[in-house]
Amino acid sequence: MSPEGKKLWNIIILGFGFMFMFTAFQTCGNIEQTVIKSFNSTEFHGSGYTSMAIIYGVFSASNLIAPSVVAVIGPQLSMFFSGLLYSCYIAVFIYLYTWSFYTASVLVGVAAAVLWTAQGNVLAINSSDTTIGRNSGIFWSLLQFSLFFGNLYIYCSWHGHVHITDRDRQTVFISLTVISLVGCFLFFLIRKPEPESPSAPEGAESLLPSDSSDSAAERLLTSCFLFAVKACKMFVTKEMLLLSVSIGYTGLELTFYSGVYGTCIGAMTRFGTDAKSLIGISGICIGIGEILGGGVFGLLNKSNRFSRNPVVLLGLLTHYLAFYLIFLNIASDAPLAPEAGTDLEAFITPSVGVALLCSFLLGLGDSCFNTQLLSIIGLLFRDNSAPAFAVFKFIQSIMAAVAFFYSNYLLLHWQLLILVVMGFLGTVSFFVAEWVAQASRRDYDRF
Repeated sequence: MSPEGKKLWNIIILGFGFMFMFTAFQTCGNIEQTVIKSFNSTEFHGSGYTSMAIIYGVFSASNLIAPSVVAVIGPQLSMFFSGLLYSCYIAVFIYLYTWSFYTASVLVGVAAAVLWTAQGNVLAINSSDTTIGRNSGIFWSLLQFSLFFGNLYIYCSWHGHVHITDRDRQTVFISLTVISLVGCFLFFLIRKPEPESPSAPEGAESLLPSDSSDSAAERLLTSCFLFAVKACKMFVTKEMLLLSVSIGYTGLELTFYSGVYGTCIGAMTRFGTDAKSLIGISGICIGIGEILGGGVFGLLNKSNRFSRNPVVLLGLLTHYLAFYLIFLNIASDAPLAPEAGTDLEAFITPSVGVALLCSFLLGLGDSCFNTQLLSIIGLLFRDNSAPAFAVFKFIQSIMAAVAFFYSNYLLLHWQLLILVVMGFLGTVSFFVAEWVAQASRRDYDRF
């Protein structure tokens, strides 16, 4: 296999591994609040929103140590062991206890930081300036197939169910745990790419101190400190500060489409007795939007000669249309409704078709933002990919944690208002960052 073919193979395997893992995890996140509301136990006192807030809060803090872990054990083993912790989190729902639920939330937060740092490193070292857009699109499209398969399973399993029984819950989560484990083992099929030149680009290994006389623990601590300094310096660069607003917006809307909106649909009793199974159909529609966006704006982006700004603007307009229709179609108290749901209407007679259209628009808009952010960060920080993607996930996850926290308290219209304001600011800041990137590229090509 040619070096370029080996790199493409690695990207495809990376995408399939994440597809299986997140078929399980994203489906889990989409239904967990509904499952918890249906859980009949006086000893369990957990909240799906609180769990996700813990995950993303720990995720953000763990990004400071994640590149050092990747440097010590390599990206392949990092993704494998992180995947095992994801599988443990899903397995907790088979027999649900408050202590194990929140303990697993902390552990998967650490695992997420290591997993996504390793993913960013693998994506960067297997891409060039001309293939980063294509590879980002391939990875993103394969990843988002996870929303299709997992939620289709939920729809088939819960069709016609008004209440989720213990047996329903256990059957679903045993299956999801097995699917997650399959994704973990796929990472062993990734091959080490051949270096393009004797002086290899700076990767995860360069984060380790070179003094072999130090113990592994001392090297790891020194590495963590050096990376923290490096990440802080990168965070205050002009390019990353501009992108941070856009990244923060993706964290807020990630919370909304992956947890809050599905709960809202499941709580709408005016959708009929199939409201619970509609959570699965909503997830499928989100996945279709994500896959379509990743294919069109990633796979067709074979070079960086064209501006990313039109794609991001399309993402914002798509999201604004979705937010407006959700405001009209979904009752304001739906995110906070009890298991019995809400009988309130919004401004129009609730429509399942409109709700599912909004799911598709949420996925399409999200793919517009994320494929372009992956592309521009991979281009601007290719020689420092590990800290760059760690900073990216730090910002995104801390904003997701904040959003999951306020989702416990804010009515739907207030959550939508926050998204509208942040979406506008994030788009403007991305425009400026893209212009800076294009100017830097022209200056580089000139020499």
